Amino acid sequence: MIFNLNEFLMAVSFTLDFVEMDILGVASNHGKRTAYIALRIAQEIDLKDEEIHDVVALAMLHDNGLSSINVHGRFLKRDPMNIRNLESVKEHCIIGEDNIKDYPFFTDVKGSIKYHHENYDGTGNFNLKAEEIPLMAQIIRIADLTDATFNFGKSNNSNKEKIIKYINDQENKIFSQKLVQAFNNISKDKNFWANLQDDNLKEALKKNTPQFSKDLSLEEIKKITSVFSKIVDSKSHFTKEHSRGLVEKVKIMADYYKKSHEEKMKLIIAADLHDIGKLAIPNEILDSPRKLTFEEFELMKKHVYYTRIALQEIKGFEDINEWASNHHEKLNGMGYPFGKTEKDLDFNSRLMTCLDIYQALTEERPYRKGLVHKEAMKILYDMYKKGLIDGKITEDIDNVFGEK
Repeated sequence: MIFNLNEFLMAVSFTLDFVEMDILGVASNHGKRTAYIALRIAQEIDLKDEEIHDVVALAMLHDNGLSSINVHGRFLKRDPMNIRNLESVKEHCIIGEDNIKDYPFFTDVKGSIKYHHENYDGTGNFNLKAEEIPLMAQIIRIADLTDATFNFGKSNNSNKEKIIKYINDQENKIFSQKLVQAFNNISKDKNFWANLQDDNLKEALKKNTPQFSKDLSLEEIKKITSVFSKIVDSKSHFTKEHSRGLVEKVKIMADYYKKSHEEKMKLIIAADLHDIGKLAIPNEILDSPRKLTFEEFELMKKHVYYTRIALQEIKGFEDINEWASNHHEKLNGMGYPFGKTEKDLDFNSRLMTCLDIYQALTEERPYRKGLVHKEAMKILYDMYKKGLIDGKITEDIDNVFGEK
């Protein structure tokens, strides 16, 4: 399958931006804005196209580790008002580096996420100094910190002057002389500032980022999607095994139904990505130990809509998107987000729904312990009798996963 890496990363990038909005309060598009600044700096210092592609990808992914409950919970509780402290902790750099280890970069990007909070003078988290810091990490640092410090949405001369002064004041302190000069050069371009506005940002990234596609097998694509399922699952203690558990059950049932290899792999990828929209849901809702209010539940339901919006941008993912984003629809039209009915839901969408319910029921949640197979199946059979889910698939799940 010809897989466009730019297209895929752009499609899922808006869900990553929601992570920062939830935890840091940073405005939407921080990841993409960081990527565009990094792109222009990388071009200015004459990096190769493959390096430019990779630094853009890294910039979009740079704070993926913030989704981890280990970072989110501990540090937000310690000092909820100190955004800068939370954003600069070592943990999210280490976790973020580990999360992307299977992403198919074109160049050696080792340390670029781990060290993206290092200062040029050696005063960062790991005390690396000057050229000990990977160049791509340095580029992400100047782009990330500048966007986080200033509101690039304010396109006025006063704000521009403040940004340029700030960057120059940090020369050989936080940023290298080389990157400060590069920023000074690109700041003279009116298009640079215009493209940082929300309405222009996505198109500017698409137009200016070197495009790379790879002919990848579905197994290779699965390695990429696993990066994002890992990010999603790490968002909550109560979902830390959810996507992985669903993937394993999808494998078993695909073999049970004697699915072709291609169909099986697409189902597995759909399971990997089915909850990517949950990155847009605040942790206070995901981890709530009480029954959600009507407004909270309405927000929770939007995660499947966000999944659909993200995946529909990826060519070749049409089936995958359907199976991933229909997992909360019901046969009687009472599901969400679109209220689809039996005639709208193919077998694999129904299978994903039943398995997602079964997986969720057998997992611990903030308001209950995980259920054993018999307890979970009682709920599935009740749902089948009410016309919500497929009866034959329910029976097959009972036969396959029941105690022998």
